[in-house]
Amino acid sequence: MVTAVPSITDREIASQPESWRRAARSVAPFSAALPRRGERVAVVGCGTSWFMAIAYARLREGGGHGLTDAFAASEFPAGRDYDRVLGVTRSGTTTEVLDLLAAVSGTASTSVITADPAAPVMGIAESAAVLEWADEESVVQTRFATTALALLRAHLESQSALPAGVRAVSRAVEDAGRALAAPLTTDMTEAGQLTFLGSGWTYGLALEAGLKMREAAGSWTEAYPAMEYRHGPISIAEPGRVTWAFGPVPDGLADDVARAGGAFVAGSTNRAADLDPMADLVRAQRLAVRVAQSRGHDPDRPRNLSRSVILGDDRA
Repeated sequence: MVTAVPSITDREIASQPESWRRAARSVAPFSAALPRRGERVAVVGCGTSWFMAIAYARLREGGGHGLTDAFAASEFPAGRDYDRVLGVTRSGTTTEVLDLLAAVSGTASTSVITADPAAPVMGIAESAAVLEWADEESVVQTRFATTALALLRAHLESQSALPAGVRAVSRAVEDAGRALAAPLTTDMTEAGQLTFLGSGWTYGLALEAGLKMREAAGSWTEAYPAMEYRHGPISIAEPGRVTWAFGPVPDGLADDVARAGGAFVAGSTNRAADLDPMADLVRAQRLAVRVAQSRGHDPDRPRNLSRSVILGDDRA
């Protein structure tokens, strides 16, 4: 039975519109920590933060702001030349991010987006954007990650560097309000499997939606670039399974899923966006909590997970 008491994660999800507004107002105070036009930038993180890095990298480079790569912190290519390495870490304690920022210090500018002004990363990065208001009690990241991306989007927007077709953060805020009120259909809540798709910057959001469903609800989920879906993954589409696309939908894809008997969910069509993709991620976050509760899971404290991964000195 679904509990009638909102979880901590529910409340944090619901707070996102205001958190994004505050991020948009914080671009100037945090400008020292944000990449400058023309810099060669690597954005690094772990888990959810890595997926936000993927989204931002495509937005920044697509807007003509400069070469931008995104890496899981543990997979950063040693020896590659960057002007700036930007870490994203909610807790500011994640071992791989701290180790990497320390390792590249002196060869590249280092900055961080975090939620804790007293975190160890503050003593390593040269500059920081501290989103204290976006910190979370839940193990599962929702508000902090999207607020970090909202800040980065607003920074690009302030320099007229958003790719064509990407909405202003103010519009994303409005859409997030709509996403919080949108019904979650039976196709979504009772799906036996979900595949999330994205193109360009929204591929990072698709990866994150899949992770939320796995973390909170233990669901079988996959994520792919939208145009790659036909190259094999569509073979698992069938009744009782969902394909969910973030951003513009490739021509004919919804029809292909329908022929396979699957349900198709999208915040956009191939002609127009009904929901900003970041706002559409809010729907997926809500779904993760709803499904977790229906299965008797605690969405705030998923099994096998901790709020931060801190490795011991005896690691290999």
